[in-house]
Amino acid sequence: MEIRVLKYFLMVAREENITRAAALLHLTQPTLSRQLIQLEKELGTQLFHRSKHRVVLTDDGMLLKRRAQEIVSLAEKTEQEFARHHGGELTGEIMIGCGETQNMTFLSRRIAAFRGLHPLVRYNIYSASADDIKDRLEKGILDMGLLLEPVDMGKYDFIRLPDLEQWGVLVRKDSPLCQKTSVSPADLADTPILLSQRESVQNELANWFGDYFDRIEIAATYNLLLNAANMVKNGVGAAICFRLLEDVYGDLRFIPFSPSLQTGAVLVWKKNQAFSPVVSRFIQYIRDDAGTLSPHNGTEP
Repeated sequence: MEIRVLKYFLMVAREENITRAAALLHLTQPTLSRQLIQLEKELGTQLFHRSKHRVVLTDDGMLLKRRAQEIVSLAEKTEQEFARHHGGELTGEIMIGCGETQNMTFLSRRIAAFRGLHPLVRYNIYSASADDIKDRLEKGILDMGLLLEPVDMGKYDFIRLPDLEQWGVLVRKDSPLCQKTSVSPADLADTPILLSQRESVQNELANWFGDYFDRIEIAATYNLLLNAANMVKNGVGAAICFRLLEDVYGDLRFIPFSPSLQTGAVLVWKKNQAFSPVVSRFIQYIRDDAGTLSPHNGTEP
């Protein structure tokens, strides 16, 4: 399989129309059709259901789409890693997966400072759940990931970041819970709850709830807080989450847990990984800078 043909395939999968995809690729429609047919012969399977005006992926086509996206992303990342210095300036791309955490502020400030030193470096920030980020780290698509603990550190080198994330519940302002300054497990026992999909997080929350965990009503699970906040706003339930910047919540209110529950954040990368010069320099910069911070107080010197 050629990378070029996989890009053709992904364009057709996106557009669901060969003529339109051919125009975007600056190819003739017969040329693109031949490339797709040849790809199907090479793989020994049908990739599309074809009709007069539309093509739709088969099950095998959906599988190839996922694999092709990974292959193309890795090929493009490899090209970036072999980009040469221009006039002695450090160049290249750094790919970072980020979960939703206040420690993104730490990372953003370091990116801004590193850009001041090396303005030709570009950053590709991929926002996703921890499991998705770890999968992409394993496949080499991402260079590093910003993750909330608990994280199995056996595979990673890491920097523990300064801010601890505070857990609590996100509610509408007309919720009875909104009158409280903190919420206990008993307060949430009869409230519909939106809960993180991560099993490790659910286990940690189960420990906090104790005997009350069996009494909570899980209305939905989520992997990114933005959609959970939308569900809270529209009356699905109260979201168990950690505190972010207040403007993320809009008209909602965050109420912290009592007793307090806090979680650390780590910036991780694969052990024994061969990195491009730009990624290696950035990691060393973060290592040096993180060492000057007081742990877990969120302040800078």
